[in-house]
Amino acid sequence: MFRFESPYMLLFLLLIPIYVYLHFFKWKNRRPAMLYSSAGLFYGIKPSFKSRLKVILPILQIIAIALFSIAAARPQSGSTSKEINTEGIDIMLALDISSSMKAEDFAPHNRLYAAKQVIREFVSGRTSDRIGLVVFSKQSFTQCPLTIDYNVLLNYLDDVKFGMIEDGTAIGLAIANCVNRLRESKAKSKIIILLTDGVNNAGEIDPITAAEAAKALGIRIYTIGAGKPGKARYPVDNPVFGRRYVIQENQIDEETLKKIASLTGGKYFRATDTESLRRIYADIGKMEKTKVKVKEYTMYSELYRLFMLPAVLLMIIEMILSKGYFRRTP
Repeated sequence: MFRFESPYMLLFLLLIPIYVYLHFFKWKNRRPAMLYSSAGLFYGIKPSFKSRLKVILPILQIIAIALFSIAAARPQSGSTSKEINTEGIDIMLALDISSSMKAEDFAPHNRLYAAKQVIREFVSGRTSDRIGLVVFSKQSFTQCPLTIDYNVLLNYLDDVKFGMIEDGTAIGLAIANCVNRLRESKAKSKIIILLTDGVNNAGEIDPITAAEAAKALGIRIYTIGAGKPGKARYPVDNPVFGRRYVIQENQIDEETLKKIASLTGGKYFRATDTESLRRIYADIGKMEKTKVKVKEYTMYSELYRLFMLPAVLLMIIEMILSKGYFRRTP
């Protein structure tokens, strides 16, 4: 960054064309003080090398005037620094890994695969938030605690698969587990994003009771029901006959999920395919933006010496030459 602190001093540069006009045109063409009867006396006389070299004196003066003008305008070079303060958000992701998540209505993959892909994109889009991961089916456990190291979190996400826990859907336990991870948080904003495709049928804690505990701690819960309305294909692996598909009715307890979200100040979403799930996480990301405060400082350093010193040096050289080598003799 470059600027002039006193740019009006650059007006002195206008003196240069005036000086050039007066020195090289007007003064040069003025009448001589003495008149000669005949100019023929001077024919054939060529100017000496010293006379031709004398033009260097006004050139030195012009350059010095230009440098003095620039120095007087106080040229400055600035460097900008930023102070960034972020108010991060603590986010717990609760992911259903029950067998119903094998449904392949999120073509070309099943619901769990699509959820993992979208969660990966969501995590990659955050910057200074702490994010953790809880998985649940009949029981619930923390797959990754709150962390700012997203690479570690994504590695744990990759390890999530079916069969890690006995089959079932313990939504209340999943919320309670997330609340337990967030209860000591000092973040100004604490949220849970819970994705499930079923009905709470396991665990010792009721989902509404767990949601009330979240509300008491100032934790918002965004709930996502995954699955198209109606029926979906579910793969069944048989050791003798191999894989076959059965058609089952989707059962999502939307009323409970809506109540959980409403109770805590969150919102309920319904995802019917991968693209809608992607939009849902994007919408949540927009609603839960990290607050970033940026203060910008610019430090300027003076550069006038770079112009002043050469100007003084040129003036000294001009004075030495005019009083010495180019000195007029009477």
